[in-house]
Amino acid sequence: MKLIVGLGNPGQEYRDTRHNVGFKVVDELARRRDVQSWNEKFGGLEAKARFDDVVVILAKPLSFMNLSGQAVQGFSAFYKIETPAILVIVDDVELPLGRLRARPGGSAGGHNGLKSVSLSLGTQEFPRLRVGVGRGDSGKSLSSFVLGRFTDEEHEIITAAVLRAADATEVFIEKGIAPAMNMFNAAPKEPAE
Repeated sequence: MKLIVGLGNPGQEYRDTRHNVGFKVVDELARRRDVQSWNEKFGGLEAKARFDDVVVILAKPLSFMNLSGQAVQGFSAFYKIETPAILVIVDDVELPLGRLRARPGGSAGGHNGLKSVSLSLGTQEFPRLRVGVGRGDSGKSLSSFVLGRFTDEEHEIITAAVLRAADATEVFIEKGIAPAMNMFNAAPKEPAE
């Protein structure tokens, strides 16, 4: 069994913001597996899906980003899922727009959602998949940037990145974090003219 958690903020006003990319990836995985219903549990939404022989819990915490670890801990404890079988998907302002970076563990790197998950799980050693949202205008506050929406120009890039992140997550589910890193951490290839 695996636990796939997309981080974001609940509510319509945050729906398409940069900070909610984790939700978008989990929603794409749910769409691919024709998930019809979500249940509210442990301060989050969950749905069960099957990826070949693996049962997967798809989850989206309903608390705000800086408290999302409570839901992750609740799901992992209830389903007895060890940290190597948990993948947390987040936005990352340090990565260029559309870049992916999978890692088996490490620091939160200033991301409040990852800090919360680390505190709740009692370790920084859990797999994570970061989706680059860029940094934006250095004159603008970072919180305003991540709570803002993608521009029309960015929309195509982030849509492709969400699809690639869902692909990377499926590789994690089937083969683990190392193959996902090997296949998806490089910059996406430009289409040939």
